[in-house]
Amino acid sequence: MGANVNEYVKMASVVGSVIANYFFGGWSVLINLLLVLIVIDWLTGWAAAWMAGELKSRVGFRGIARKITIFGMVAVSHFIDLVLGGTGYFQDAVIFFYLANELLSVVENAGRMGLPMPGILLNAVRIFQSKAEPVENPNLIPEAQPVAIQEKLKQEEEDAEQKTG
Repeated sequence: MGANVNEYVKMASVVGSVIANYFFGGWSVLINLLLVLIVIDWLTGWAAAWMAGELKSRVGFRGIARKITIFGMVAVSHFIDLVLGGTGYFQDAVIFFYLANELLSVVENAGRMGLPMPGILLNAVRIFQSKAEPVENPNLIPEAQPVAIQEKLKQEEEDAEQKTG
């Protein structure tokens, strides 16, 4: 019986490797960190809700669906990268966005539980947020820039008009 279990484990490992390679281009350190943060966020969210007496299964299932969707978004970004030559830029940007989001959520959950947060963790949130922010592409016309960049450029124009006018 032990040999059968070993064969199933080996088969599951091979299937998991093929799936990870197809959907994510392999299992990188960033994806591993994202998985760890997603699990920690779910656990701390569950604990914070339990401590506040707000634990509801429907909310928990929605949260799990959202976490699965994060990996769907990472997979989509991987395929966009493949179409654009396999650079990995889109996938990394998407992962950094969700890393920042998950880390911020973990910090918020810990705060809801009454835990103090070390400054280095708060700095890590800021670093991930800065990596996830879109940057202006000088090769694009202003209308084709990411929405956040368009808004920033518009705000800069309005500020310049107010100073001169």
